[in-house]
Amino acid sequence: MLLTRAAAAGAACLLLLAAVFAWALRDVPWDEIAEGSLKPVVVLETADGKPLVSQGPFQGSYAERKDFPPHLVDAVLAREDRRFYEHSGIDLRGIARAIYRNIGAGEVVQGGSTITQQLIKILYLERDRTWKRKIQEAVIAFWLEKKLGKDEILTRYLNNIYLGAGATGVPAAARIYFDKDVQELDVAESAMLAAIIRAPSQLNPLTNPEGARQQTELVLDAMVRNDLLTPEQAKSARADFGKLQPSSPAVRSGSWFADWIIQDARELAGPYRGTIKIRTTMIPRLQVIAEKVVAEALGREGGKVGASQAALVAMTPEGAVVAMVGGRDYSKSTFNRAVSAMRQPGSTFKLFVYYAALKAGLTPYDPVEDAPIDINGWSPENSGGGYRGLVSMAEAFARSLNAATVALAMEVGIDKVAAAARELGIDANLSETPSLALGSSEVNLLDLTGAYASVRAGKAPIEPWGIESLHAEDQPQAFRVGPSTQASTDVSQYSPDLVGMLRLVVERGTGREADIAAPAAGKTGTSQNNRDAWFVGFTEQLVVGVWVGNDDETPMKDVTGGKLPARIWRNFMTAAMAEGDPLEPGAQVTGPAPACNFRACARAYRSFRPDDCTFQPYSGPRRICER
Repeated sequence: MLLTRAAAAGAACLLLLAAVFAWALRDVPWDEIAEGSLKPVVVLETADGKPLVSQGPFQGSYAERKDFPPHLVDAVLAREDRRFYEHSGIDLRGIARAIYRNIGAGEVVQGGSTITQQLIKILYLERDRTWKRKIQEAVIAFWLEKKLGKDEILTRYLNNIYLGAGATGVPAAARIYFDKDVQELDVAESAMLAAIIRAPSQLNPLTNPEGARQQTELVLDAMVRNDLLTPEQAKSARADFGKLQPSSPAVRSGSWFADWIIQDARELAGPYRGTIKIRTTMIPRLQVIAEKVVAEALGREGGKVGASQAALVAMTPEGAVVAMVGGRDYSKSTFNRAVSAMRQPGSTFKLFVYYAALKAGLTPYDPVEDAPIDINGWSPENSGGGYRGLVSMAEAFARSLNAATVALAMEVGIDKVAAAARELGIDANLSETPSLALGSSEVNLLDLTGAYASVRAGKAPIEPWGIESLHAEDQPQAFRVGPSTQASTDVSQYSPDLVGMLRLVVERGTGREADIAAPAAGKTGTSQNNRDAWFVGFTEQLVVGVWVGNDDETPMKDVTGGKLPARIWRNFMTAAMAEGDPLEPGAQVTGPAPACNFRACARAYRSFRPDDCTFQPYSGPRRICER
């Protein structure tokens, strides 16, 4: 009887245990784990194949096991998992110690996580401190140990652990803190990196050097206790550590561009593992010029006229962004005013009024009345006052006559003006009121510059884009990416007239400050009370937009689009064209472009394979992606 009861109790316990495990493991991402998946390491390159690094989340190239110095591995193991090469993914001694302390506290306050378990948290599971997650970790840990082995687990851990200051992985931390490759780390540097693993934000040596020093001392002590260092070596390392001066690397040219493109790059890299090289459209020479002319202009004139910020975007007529400046100083403000700031475009929006007029059958030579106008109590006036009477459309545009432009917009229809703006690529919310003709609805510089590129290209909408190609390390060739949408509207019949009117602006209108020693076209814009000033224009090869203003929308002192922005535009164009062709050769992509929409397919199917444009459905053979 007792045996029967014991057997029944044992069976019940087993059933209960099985039920608990089934419950705990039901939401484990087994498919992802079965692939042995790794988060892809995205490496951004400039148009000529050179590395492009941004401040912020940063992950260096994937390092192999042999690349990590022995003393680095010793330091990490001494700090995080000294029995790593002895256990099978779970350290029972550590778990027993953690359980004892957790029971005493009445909640999970300490884990006995091994490096294998930490890797699981980083790659597969959320960081909840619950019993369910502990069960999941344990099962996956045993499985990973069998599948990958110790060295591979350690390699993945060292490449994926967060180490503060935006550094993901030891290779990135070595570059950010010490400006060296991981192979070059000495004992002191290795001990410091190991010391901050548990609390990278709090122990960041850039912001808390004393805390990092104290924890590094503990790591060196642990290495001595575990016979990984001699006392003499530890003493020498302490002396070396006292001389360390961890410092964040200087902001590299192109940081705003990299910030703009990185999320898109990560999405494109999603189907892959390992190192993914993303060739961007940014041309280093033009990027340096852009940052220089913006900084110099604000330094020279900004204080005098109350202008604290500026932004610049340069792209080809096809929309490939070759330079981007999002503000005065990236090290002081990473906010990208070229992409994220929504501001009133002023008279640069008049382009869409005159485009709508051309579509309605008018010509640049048709007359328009520049006279006082009243629309339900709203009476727009020209800059400087006065009216010119009957003038041609081209003259009204070149001189940026407000009254004539509003009259033209009312004749054509405000709804047609809004439709014209959307057709050329403006994606912002547009208020279909008469003031829209003068740029009362907010837009961003990137979209506005893209709309002017549509005029230059003769097709719309031109979508600004920054990724040329993608090359996964396990693929024999790179694949073209380009814009996510193609220009589908032919505006070539209107482009010559629009370009002609834009040239008049530079030649004898409000944009004379932008005149350069080459054919140029563009439009000035100034919002109410001089809060925003713009110049957007193009030459044969480049389309460039410039905005000047203040983040708090404080009015500037007599800054109009035809002054400081036009001069920044002129200085950029002059320097860009000084060496002849401003556009250097871009990415040399081998092989044909995929026969499918790479972006749409990669986002739709995790199993998407770009080399043959196929994906794996739930059943049956692979299929061609037709998106």
